[in-house]
Formats: sequence, C-alpha cells, structure tokens
Amino acid sequence: MPAYKLEPGIAPLPYARMLEIEILEAAKEGIRGKLKVRPEMCTAGHILHGGAIMSFADTLGAFGATLNLPEGSAGTTTLESKTNFLGSAKEGEFVLGHCTPVHVGRRTSVWQTKITTEAGRNVALVTQTQMVL
Repeated sequence: MPAYKLEPGIAPLPYARMLEIEILEAAKEGIRGKLKVRPEMCTAGHILHGGAIMSFADTLGAFGATLNLPEGSAGTTTLESKTNFLGSAKEGEFVLGHCTPVHVGRRTSVWQTKITTEAGRNVALVTQTQMVL
C-alpha cells in the first residue's frame, strides 16, 4: 500500500466533507483541524451537539492512525472512543481539534484529541483506539 498523504483543506471522506471538517496540518505526530459550528449541528440551544464533537475527534484520530499504518495494512477502524465534555461551543463559532498519538503499535493505536474554541475555551477531550486492518 502506498503511503497515505493528507493535504490541508476539507477532509476527503464523504462524512467529513458533509461536516466540512478542515484539515489544517497532517503529520504522523499529529493532526490539527477546524470545524465551524453550523445551525444543523446544534442542539435547540444553539450549542454544538455532542455527536458532532465526537465525529470531529473521530475523524482526526482516524486520519492520524491512517498516516501511521504499517506497510501492507488495508486501513483502520475505531475500536473504542471516550469523550469528556468540558464546555460548549456556540453556533457561528469555530472549534479547533489537536489530535496526537498516545500509542502507535503494530495492531492498534491510541489517539487523544483536545477540542477548544478559537478563544481557547475547552470543549472536549476525546481518547480513541484505532485498530489496524
């Protein structure tokens, strides 16, 4: 399998494109992304829905795992994900995600994503395990 390359811009997966997740930086050592809080992603209180937060983090972690796949691997899939919700993001704001590897092994990798508002307020901390396929 050729090395996977992820360019800055809107993420290349269909679901990530629908969410309009923007990849800012992509390297084996970590992924940075940005997401605008749009009305269709919000709760009744115009606050970013928890599922959108988890989707954002899962996408960044999956890209990180993909960039670290061993030669000959078919891909990666999420085995487990845990989210600590720490604050909120309001409609119209942008949230930033910084995803870094905690462990990269032969069969699994563990990724942690810190999500904040552009103003630096904590929104969530997500830890996920990716399995090598």
